[in-house]
Amino acid sequence: MRVFLTGASGFIGSHIVPELIAAGHQVIGLARSEASAEALKRVGVEVHRGTLEDPSGLSAGAAKADAVIHTAFDHDFSNFVANCEKDRRVIKALAAELKGSARPLLITSGTGIGDAGNGQPAREDLFDVNHPNPRIASELEGNIALQQGIDVRVIRLPQVHNTVKQGLVSPFIEISWQKGQVAWVNEGRNRWPAAHVLDVAALYRLALDHGRTGARYNAVAEEGVAVKDIAQVIGAGLDLPLVSLSAQQASQHFGWLALFADKDLPASATWTRQQLGWTPGGPGLLEDLKNMDYSAIKNLRRD
Repeated sequence: MRVFLTGASGFIGSHIVPELIAAGHQVIGLARSEASAEALKRVGVEVHRGTLEDPSGLSAGAAKADAVIHTAFDHDFSNFVANCEKDRRVIKALAAELKGSARPLLITSGTGIGDAGNGQPAREDLFDVNHPNPRIASELEGNIALQQGIDVRVIRLPQVHNTVKQGLVSPFIEISWQKGQVAWVNEGRNRWPAAHVLDVAALYRLALDHGRTGARYNAVAEEGVAVKDIAQVIGAGLDLPLVSLSAQQASQHFGWLALFADKDLPASATWTRQQLGWTPGGPGLLEDLKNMDYSAIKNLRRD
């Protein structure tokens, strides 16, 4: 298939590209800059220039393809709500182009959307339309497209990591360096799910080749890693003291990240593994954090 991939030069998308090519697919990659375009050309990707702010350009990219995988997202989490609404508009534009065809649209969301709020791991079959997580906007728009007969499939992401980036853990590290200490909230037993980026890339390809309409897949290798354990590894890497904060102190320390810092967000991928035969085998989050080069962070100036 010819696959239009948004975020093709990004953290996850750049790992999806070789997965798709190895499986015999042709990739059309969205690029917003000349540097991204050149990088995509070097790995055999057909370039489509455009941005998330240009719905017509996104539709034109989808028009060239037999399938669409949408991974691009504005990761300025200090403006998270607005960026989730932007993602809704992007999905709407992509879906409009695919309407009336059998071409699949894979969209991206977060595992937290499948959280029932009872302390049990989030599941793929749970979809609360009133969920407070702003990322619900992406799945709500996807659900509209599904009702219009479009083959929508959802990949829900945990903290996706390697030794360079680790989802929300990356800003957690930067905040720790700026504050001069590594903190958790209360006892730090709240958990974040995780998966290595290569395993996540493989899941997108499996969902494209073998997924089904309306399905939601959890890209989870580790159901939950305690935030205190994460903090302890980071503290060793940055050579910083560790501290437990109250919920009241967390807002001042973490800023926008306080929205997530104390949340217990375990998630299961049991159903996903059964359905797609997905067998993640990459390093765990703590292993990648232990093997990370912290020198670049240590070179950042503190406020």
